[in-house]
Amino acid sequence: MHDFHGVFPYLVSPVDASGAVRRDVLGRLVGDLIEAGVHGLTPLGSTGEFAYLNREQRTAVVTATIEAAGGRVPVVAGVASTSTQDAIEQARTYQRLGADGILAILEAYFPLRDAQVEDYFRKIADAVDIPVVLYTNPQFQRSDLSLDVIVRLSEHPRVRYIKDASTNTGRLLSIMNRCSERLRVFSASAHIPACVMMIGGVGWMAGPACLVPRQSVRLYELCRASRWDEAMRLQRELWRINEAFARFNLAACIKAGLHLQGYDVGDPVPPQAALGIEERRIVEAALASLGGAA
Repeated sequence: MHDFHGVFPYLVSPVDASGAVRRDVLGRLVGDLIEAGVHGLTPLGSTGEFAYLNREQRTAVVTATIEAAGGRVPVVAGVASTSTQDAIEQARTYQRLGADGILAILEAYFPLRDAQVEDYFRKIADAVDIPVVLYTNPQFQRSDLSLDVIVRLSEHPRVRYIKDASTNTGRLLSIMNRCSERLRVFSASAHIPACVMMIGGVGWMAGPACLVPRQSVRLYELCRASRWDEAMRLQRELWRINEAFARFNLAACIKAGLHLQGYDVGDPVPPQAALGIEERRIVEAALASLGGAA
């Protein structure tokens, strides 16, 4: 069983106008990210537009990622649904395809109580034999994981990680304090990764790492070596990407940036819109400042 740590880019889902997944483009991106030194890959995270894809598209994205990775780095596939049974079926499918872990995401239409939220994640973990990463993002989720639910889920043998996108760093420290070594924390792009590493995080899962993988890996290495002055200098530079992307649709920003780098990943899935000319210029300027544009 893999020990997940380091930089896991949230991959985009390249989809053409007909709805077909551009497997060749995704495969090339995966290969280049691995060559750049990333420690793992996460298809069907937020940047992967999981909420806008059908079952066949999601399966195609996960399959293409696993095939392109070829076992060189672990693949943690996103599972998301409003239905517990559907989430279980996704998780089992992705494990069967060769995923090394599951990123468990809760979509909700009607509000849910803590017991129902806990049951959803627990049933996913019960259904597979690979590690599960809890994903909590209160900006987009109608029903978030409370601290008490996180603590109880951390006692499950396969719930071993959490990616928290709350922007609340104090909450991360509370999770670490209450769950001890049972649950390891990944930062999101909503947090400052170097700061999360400083308090005990094991890495980050984030879309911007698709565009600046080498710089992201370098930041991780500096943090692991406790070279905090150098790490924070690099973190300040990389934060320009987060500042630019916080202004617009995240998937549209990452796809626009990848277009600039020569990857024909297509536009965001409708009804999302591609960035306009001025917005693309802002993304291009942020990348150019880091040497990340083509």
